[in-house]
Amino acid sequence: MGVFSPAPYHILSYGTLLGTTVFHTFVGGIISFKVLPRPQFGALMAHIFPVYFSMQAALPAVLALTYPGSRNPFGAAGGVAGVLDRSNRWTVLAPLASALLCAVGNLAVVGPRTTRVMDERRQQERKDGKKAYDAPPHSQEMQTLNRRFSMLHGISSLLNLGTLVATIAYGVTLSSRLA
Repeated sequence: MGVFSPAPYHILSYGTLLGTTVFHTFVGGIISFKVLPRPQFGALMAHIFPVYFSMQAALPAVLALTYPGSRNPFGAAGGVAGVLDRSNRWTVLAPLASALLCAVGNLAVVGPRTTRVMDERRQQERKDGKKAYDAPPHSQEMQTLNRRFSMLHGISSLLNLGTLVATIAYGVTLSSRLA
């Protein structure tokens, strides 16, 4: 085993994926929202999310590359071939692919669109002389931007939750190999 085995890198990658997702979702993001003023919170998240979603997208790929093969000589191979093995379709491929797709959706589509809407809201706040989160009434433009932001934020949260659930599902499979 040791340094040249993919197994330690696999476990470390899994732990990093699960740990960062749980921490950001349930600790770091919530505390930041409660402690920081909204403009600073938005600026912080706009800088954290690209890194966070990149990690969420890269780590399932690393997990596929370092997938440890079966100790049985007739069992599934290691690496991508093992992930794609018919016997691993639902227990390995499905959760890793789901985590990857959810993260890529956030990284490439939903995250950038959400950031764009946040920027548009800031511009509209200057025009309206009122913050997006201030009590109503709001201009029609701000109402539209607030609805778009809420929708995108909700989709992003669901994709993040999808990554978390898929990661946990894969963890169940991974832990079953510790016999």
